[in-house]
Amino acid sequence: MKHQGKALGAAVAMLSKVVIGVIFLSGMFSLVWPKSFALAALVAFLGLLFAVFTLWFFRDPNPQVPAEPGLVIAPAHGKVDVIDELDEPAVMGGRCRRISIFLSVFDVHVQQAPIAGTVTHLQHTPGKYLNALNTDSAAHNENVLIGLRAGEASAPMIGVRLIAGLIARRILPWLTLGETVARGERISLIQFGSRVDLYLPLSSEILVKLGQPTRGGETIVARLK
Repeated sequence: MKHQGKALGAAVAMLSKVVIGVIFLSGMFSLVWPKSFALAALVAFLGLLFAVFTLWFFRDPNPQVPAEPGLVIAPAHGKVDVIDELDEPAVMGGRCRRISIFLSVFDVHVQQAPIAGTVTHLQHTPGKYLNALNTDSAAHNENVLIGLRAGEASAPMIGVRLIAGLIARRILPWLTLGETVARGERISLIQFGSRVDLYLPLSSEILVKLGQPTRGGETIVARLK
C-alpha cells in the first residue's frame, strides 16, 4: 500500500537523534565524573526504553478495509467522543455532521482515508497546542484540513481535520492536491496524542456511538446517502 513504511521512517529519524544524545550524555558523564558508570548506564537504559516506546508508538498495522460501496470508515484509531453538527465552510460549504475521534498516546497515529476520492482541499493552519482532550481544540490548535470528493463534481464532499495537541506537535500529511486516494489508504501521521475530526454531509447515516473505539481504515462510522 502507498506510504507504507513512512511511519517507521519517522521513528528511525527520531531515534537517530536520541541515540546521538544518549551517547553524548554518557560520554560527558564519563569525562566529568569518571566513576559515574551507574549514572551513564541509567541514561543508556532510559534511552533504550524510549527507543522501544518510539518503535511501538509508530507501529502501522495494515487495515482490513471494508469493500461495500457508500461506506465511510474511521480515519483514525481512537475513541469517538463527539457526534454533532457544526458549520464547516472551507470544505463542506456550511452545516455538516461531525464525528470526532480522540487519539491517546497509546493509539496508532497513522491516519487513513475515510473514502475513495480526490483531494480537493489541503490547508495547514498554525495555532496553539491545547490538550486534545478538549473537544473544541480544533478551533484553536494547529491543524491540517483535508477535503475529499467521492467521485465527480456533483459527488458529496468529506472533510478530515488533523489536529495537533499538547504533546502532538507535528502533523505530517502525505497528500497533494488533485491526488486520488483509495479508501483506507494511509494519508498522514500525527506524532503523539491528538484528535481527528471527520466532516460528513447532513444526509449521512451515522453508524457509531459515543465512546465507541475505532480502528483507522477498518471501523465503519457512517454511510453516505
